[in-house]
Amino acid sequence: MAYGDQTLSTRKVVSIALVIALHAVIGYAFVTGLAYNVVKKVARDLKTFDVAEEAPPPPDQPPPPPPETKIEPPPVVAPPPIVQVAPTVAPPIVSVPVAPPVVITPAAPPAPPPPAVSRRGEPRGTPGEWVTPEDYPSADLRAENQGTTSFELVVGADGKASDCRVTNSSGFPSLDTKACQMLIRRARFKPQLDGNGQPMSFTYRNRVRWQIPKD
Repeated sequence: MAYGDQTLSTRKVVSIALVIALHAVIGYAFVTGLAYNVVKKVARDLKTFDVAEEAPPPPDQPPPPPPETKIEPPPVVAPPPIVQVAPTVAPPIVSVPVAPPVVITPAAPPAPPPPAVSRRGEPRGTPGEWVTPEDYPSADLRAENQGTTSFELVVGADGKASDCRVTNSSGFPSLDTKACQMLIRRARFKPQLDGNGQPMSFTYRNRVRWQIPKD
């Protein structure tokens, strides 16, 4: 039974191989015959023709000559008139006086320092009693003039006032004058002493208040 199956299989394989080979031969014949017919048809339709050469282009014509330009002569210009220039007269020479040289005067030497003071001068008594309400000028009293007179006294070595100067006015000259008169008459001082104990002059500053007394 096994031998019979093997023989059958071998025959089947041989039959299939023959069929495949037959198809291959038929396909080859078909392809080669078809290609021959196509080449034959193309050769029959192919026709020859002549190619005509193109004519050369005409030569370029020369450009036209430029138009003639008429050159006009330049206009005639008259020469400028001749101007007579008067000769220049030099200005007169003026002599300038020369200033004299500046003379520099040397500065004055500084003032010597004030002398040493061993004791300062001071008022004797009460300065408020040097000018009293009884000294009020009658005209200023009636006019009710009031104010303050600031003053400076020059006191000599003897302790008496030798000069009076108003440093700030009360606003009424009559009151200022009266204050200096009373101060020179009544003001007394202890003398101021220098470094050696000697009396010396000095200045004293104060003020007088002019005020009308109330009744």
